[in-house]
Amino acid sequence: MSFRPRCVELRPSRSAGEGPISLLYLTCGIDRSWPVWHRERPESFPFPTLSMDFVAGAIGGVCGVAVGYPLDTVKVRIQTETKYTSIWHCIRDTYRQERVWGFYRGLSLPVCTVSLVSSVSFGTYHHCLAHLCRFRYGSTDAKPTKADITLSGCVSGLVRVFLTSPTEVAKVRLQTQAQAQTQQRRPSATWTSMAPALCPAPAACLEPRPAYRGPLHCLVTVAREEGLRGLYKGSSALLLREGHSFATYFLSYAMLCEWLTPAGHSRPDVLGVLVAGGCAGVLAWAVATPMDVIKSRLQADGQGQQRYRGLLHCVVTSVREEGPRVLFKGLTLNCCRAFPVNMVVFVAYEAVLRLTRRLCT
Repeated sequence: MSFRPRCVELRPSRSAGEGPISLLYLTCGIDRSWPVWHRERPESFPFPTLSMDFVAGAIGGVCGVAVGYPLDTVKVRIQTETKYTSIWHCIRDTYRQERVWGFYRGLSLPVCTVSLVSSVSFGTYHHCLAHLCRFRYGSTDAKPTKADITLSGCVSGLVRVFLTSPTEVAKVRLQTQAQAQTQQRRPSATWTSMAPALCPAPAACLEPRPAYRGPLHCLVTVAREEGLRGLYKGSSALLLREGHSFATYFLSYAMLCEWLTPAGHSRPDVLGVLVAGGCAGVLAWAVATPMDVIKSRLQADGQGQQRYRGLLHCVVTSVREEGPRVLFKGLTLNCCRAFPVNMVVFVAYEAVLRLTRRLCT
């Protein structure tokens, strides 16, 4: 026996419970207690808000790295190479020698790992803040103080070091690989010009194979040649960089959001999030740049002859040879890069959290 739906003319009814939707339920035999999309969601939701901080942080981090990676490459090269006199000099030289691909060297590993790192950063920050509020005030909904936010941000920065150090080593080595090859083949070019008979293919002599063919090959090569310590080279400088910079990052964002929130609202609008996120990123990189310079130099030091014996030796040698200004190399570029990157990070992060809250309610 085949089922043929009846065509029923639905007309508005004056009674509250006999509208077109009610007639449709009665005609098709649908139980009105079945939840449909336009009904109110139940109070319980399968994704807790605190867990969504990890998801929102991952999405925001991927968006941020897609925006800021080319400038990050320029920043690393300025910090590790003394031949560049300005930002534009580095950009022109990189484009002339390597074209557009040169700005994206080592990108695949950060894209694969930044979601995890950013997820851990934002998730650790909010979980630490929630536990602090519960411990000090008895409730996770209590308003945290600036000290609570600073401590949670510092813990977030310290935790991410264990994940980011190997990827930072691979990223810096790949970003500076072209410069290291240029420096290594200068003696060979002089030798071939003096004895051309011993080198029948000078083009091959002048173009040595790259030491690292990609991020994973770089990690394997560093681990094999330098051991586990090679993967965590510069981690002492990275700890000093991430701890106070992330404390500044989350504290400045929270304070700016509070100042930019309109009267009668609990959160700022999209423009307020853009401004607060961009300014928080600039302030964080302003305090992080000195240790970022030392970190980049220590991590790039594995290519060829090693110059630095450790963190303190790197600081003393760099300042003695290039003056105190060397600790602020790339500061302008860091700040210019930080504003759009962190605008995107926080807008994506807040958008995911607001969508989650909307679904929960």
